[in-house]
Amino acid sequence: MTQTLHISYREMERAKILTRIVQHDLNVVDGAEALGISDRQMYRVLARYRADGDAGLVHKLRGRTSNKALPPEAQQKAVRLYREQYDDYGPTLFVEKLDAYHGLTVSRQTATRWLINASLWSGSRKKRPHRKKRMPREAIGSLIQFDGSHHAWFEDRGPACCLLVAIDDASNQMMLQFAPTEDTHHVLTFWRDYIRRFGIPAEVYTDKGAVYVDAENPEQLTQFGRALAALNIRHIKAHSPQAKGRVERANRTLQDRLLRALREQKISSITEANRFLDESFTTQHNRQFAHLDNRANLHRGADGIELRNIFCVEEQRSVNHDWTITVHAQFIQLLRSATPLPPPRAKVLVRFYLDGSLHIFWNEHELASERLSCRPHRARTAPPPPAANHPWRRKPVGGITAMRRAEKTLALKNAKAYTVTVSSKTQKRRREDSVRYAHSAFPSTTAAP
Repeated sequence: MTQTLHISYREMERAKILTRIVQHDLNVVDGAEALGISDRQMYRVLARYRADGDAGLVHKLRGRTSNKALPPEAQQKAVRLYREQYDDYGPTLFVEKLDAYHGLTVSRQTATRWLINASLWSGSRKKRPHRKKRMPREAIGSLIQFDGSHHAWFEDRGPACCLLVAIDDASNQMMLQFAPTEDTHHVLTFWRDYIRRFGIPAEVYTDKGAVYVDAENPEQLTQFGRALAALNIRHIKAHSPQAKGRVERANRTLQDRLLRALREQKISSITEANRFLDESFTTQHNRQFAHLDNRANLHRGADGIELRNIFCVEEQRSVNHDWTITVHAQFIQLLRSATPLPPPRAKVLVRFYLDGSLHIFWNEHELASERLSCRPHRARTAPPPPAANHPWRRKPVGGITAMRRAEKTLALKNAKAYTVTVSSKTQKRRREDSVRYAHSAFPSTTAAP
């Protein structure tokens, strides 16, 4: 009776080696090395080949269900749960939820195959352009990648917000914090908390957002850049999102895992979300994905450093002659205290702490001050009167022409009167000329200046 065998390419190559061993052209040790198996396994394969011939090379489980295969009920249960509760989850996160909440342990590859067979997962990713790989750092704290992820983290339960993410380039250890937006105040608050928890890193990698780089004058430090410079932290600006791909991939992972964790906990506010991050999610995520063993830590301690004077909004102002300064269209009066007052026109530092308070420093000494409700009043003194012999008193008003007119007018007044018959029209004209000359020569002292 003729039997048809379906032999794979690997089994055909194994048959060639076994034939040579049977014909004594090759020993068992060399044959095992050629097939990449152990000597003991080679003896077992050879015994099966001598007993069954080519049929002994075919795997005994071919065409049969694996002994480790899960029952069909497990596959049906997993597919049903995916349709009902996890329809937007990826296979990796889906198998974690099956193991944690439903008592069903499945490998990622098996779950992916089930979902593809049920047309619930495409299994394809968008192709990305090839870029040169940068090797990660060796020590913890050598480089921290930082970014803000704007997303609808609470879905339709609350407004969209921003997740501030800092990930260590060597260990993948992360620190997370929610904020309404990625502005200077919240970024400085994040890094103040980071340094209090982990220490001062060597380098920080960010994009070229307005918080980190001044677009109009890139050489001028922003408030964030000034804070890093004060702590001797090197600031690296990425030219593309792919340059800081570690934090970008972390954002994509968090938009998958954290978003669904917030949904499971029914969290809909930033305060509740930050509490959830601190109490459970960040610790669990770092325990699962961070690699902290046998790595040096380059974080520097922040003991003795007044972080509130570094992580703040700092501006410079000039002192007026009445010891006031102007801050955001408001007058601030500097007061006398144990610290000497700066001289007029000196430069003082105005610092807005993260709690909203205002503090003024001169030569690193804080000055006492108070806010004024209006512009300070300046007393105006009248100029002293000129001396009795001042040339101004002897100088006629109007110059030489006015002086001649005055002399002519006086001469007319002192002239002898004659009886002359003059018409009324002529008298009126003469009267007007006299008044005009008098006004030009002797202006009124009561007129408004």
